[in-house]
Amino acid sequence: MINYQDLSLRRNGRVLFANASGSIHPGWKIGLTGENGAGKSTFFAALQGSIGVDTGKLERPSVWTVAHMAQEVTALDRKAVDFVLDGDREWRDINDRLDTEQDDHKLADLYGRYDAIDGYTAPTRAAKLLAGLGFSEAQQQNNVRSFSGGWRMRLNLAQALMCRSDLLLLDEPTNHLDLDAILWLEEWLNRYTGTLVLISHDRDFLDATVDHILHIEQQKMTLYTGNYSTFERTRAERLAQQQQAFDKQQLEKAHLQKYIDRFRAQATKARQAQSRIKQLERMIDIAPAHVDSAFSFSFREPHKLCNPLVRLDDVVAGYGDTQILTKVRLNLSPESRIGLLGPNGAGKSTLIKTLVGELAMMSGERVVGEHARIGYFAQHQVDHLDMDASPLLTLTRIAPRVQELELRAFLGSFGFQGDRVTTTVENFSGGEKARLALALIVWQRPNLLVLDEPTNHLDLEMRHALSMALQDFQGALVVVSHDRLLLSACCDEFLLVANGQVMEFEGSLADYATWLKKWRAEQEVLAKQAASTAAARAAAPVAAPAAESKPAPAAASGKKPNPVTLKAKVDKLEARLHVLNAKQAELIALLNGTEIYESKQSAKLKQALAEKSKVDEETHQVEAEYLTSLEQLESL
Repeated sequence: MINYQDLSLRRNGRVLFANASGSIHPGWKIGLTGENGAGKSTFFAALQGSIGVDTGKLERPSVWTVAHMAQEVTALDRKAVDFVLDGDREWRDINDRLDTEQDDHKLADLYGRYDAIDGYTAPTRAAKLLAGLGFSEAQQQNNVRSFSGGWRMRLNLAQALMCRSDLLLLDEPTNHLDLDAILWLEEWLNRYTGTLVLISHDRDFLDATVDHILHIEQQKMTLYTGNYSTFERTRAERLAQQQQAFDKQQLEKAHLQKYIDRFRAQATKARQAQSRIKQLERMIDIAPAHVDSAFSFSFREPHKLCNPLVRLDDVVAGYGDTQILTKVRLNLSPESRIGLLGPNGAGKSTLIKTLVGELAMMSGERVVGEHARIGYFAQHQVDHLDMDASPLLTLTRIAPRVQELELRAFLGSFGFQGDRVTTTVENFSGGEKARLALALIVWQRPNLLVLDEPTNHLDLEMRHALSMALQDFQGALVVVSHDRLLLSACCDEFLLVANGQVMEFEGSLADYATWLKKWRAEQEVLAKQAASTAAARAAAPVAAPAAESKPAPAAASGKKPNPVTLKAKVDKLEARLHVLNAKQAELIALLNGTEIYESKQSAKLKQALAEKSKVDEETHQVEAEYLTSLEQLESL
């Protein structure tokens, strides 16, 4: 287990928390919470062993394998699936050594260990991880360099999950995921048998995955039993009790002080006054109940409304010549409050970009109301901020005639106070940049809000403030979000984007999770059917051409080979591969046994290893020749 005793951590000379003591038992799933800067990431680093503790002890079993999700990934010329396989460091080491090891006994040990760690299924497991996180089969073969920053973070997550870890540390794993990927990740983490420590600002995700909360507040670290909702109730009750105790103590102290002030100068009462002074000094001060300061803002009332705000009639949307959505019909009135659901890649962002006019339609009609004023928050909205400007300067450019005092007060509601209001954006965290981008939209008083993942990088308090503000917004709302609490609180209806269509979804978010599982199962069946059809076509006999046009056999001069002859060659090679694969399986089973490693079996072991090496080499050659011949046949 993980033990921490009188633990204190500092950063840049500032105490994050002090004198923390407790234990994390194997198999526990911990949600690590607290305001930004409280010390969550520093505690992660201490658990990894990358930094030392300032005072106290932090111990974990030395034999544990620790996996963590890296926050950056370099642009590598390495296939995505290979990058994920690197997460299982032992598998990668054995896999590489099998190609170079010459010693028979060492080779036998490697094969034994390879089987013990289920090495033969590792590529399949890596592919499943990538598929669950939204990567298509084709994307899994692309180089890491070809993916955007958000998708590289998904690769980092997949690599961490690939590790056969005892302790898994995940810092904001849902930031770059959409809802269907989050639902998949929840299922994966619920099956995970190791110890999990998780930082997340998604309440529903925490509720679904953790059984304890480790909360950092006011330089103290407190462990709570239960998920996040249970923690909130327990903490609220504790704070209420603490406030009552504080109020009671303040009354007692005031009463004592009044007695002291009244009788301290009187000789007859001096002894009693001194007694009460000592009593007052002995009292341990109870801190007033304190809740971390919350954000509070509201959307400004729109200048005008119109109906419809935006209407799409029989719209076909896509990119280039590729259609993504067809026959889209959507009428947005001031009362519309719509949440968009759908699998990854189904077209939600395509619909939003078409709706706001960022993406040209392939056909159909888009009608924008005379007084429509769209506030659009894109997934990568923060990338459009001026990194050299401060929040105050950025807002002044939009509202040059508004007094600075009013602008400062407005920015203060988004957490930009004091020096932060004049600090350049390049020095901001992802959460601060997202808050600023949102503030700029709010200032412009839109009557139609189109939000594509607005909660990325926002902490729990800001998400709550956004949810409350959206509920009071006096205009239309269209939102894509992986935050289920935000969707359920702010949307009156859901539209499902799937299979090239946009249709009404009659059900709750729980119903959508059920629909998504069914849809995934159907897609797996379709994929298998497509693969089976492709294989059948490749293996189908090629009809012999008519006698009068039958070409001569291929010669060294470069003439095309005879399809019939080539088909016979492919069939022969395929049959040989079946024999070789069966022989490989037989030899692996033999080498995985224990009897063959007895001293009296040394000759048999040597023979088996030699035969295994020979079969492997022939298999490699036959596979190469088979693939080349198959490609030639398919080209004909």
